[in-house]
Amino acid sequence: MDDILFKVRDGGKVINKAIYRCIGLTKTAIKEVGLWLAKAESASFWMSLLTDLKAQGVEDILINCTDNLNGLAETISSVFPEAATQICVGH
Repeated sequence: MDDILFKVRDGGKVINKAIYRCIGLTKTAIKEVGLWLAKAESASFWMSLLTDLKAQGVEDILINCTDNLNGLAETISSVFPEAATQICVGH
């Protein structure tokens, strides 16, 4: 789970937009990819995204790899309490 910021033109101004991405494997090793667009990265957006994933049928997260955004680990554990969090070695 992570996001990437892009500079985009919006109404004649150049602004940042965040594309959130989640990549996961099902129990049968099928890769699932999700992309969401938002104004910026925030723990509150991650909360809505994780809640949405749970509503769509994601039962649990075994291991979560993130960039350690403030509040993200707590957000994940509030929606998926059994999830283990690992900090990405690239960050």
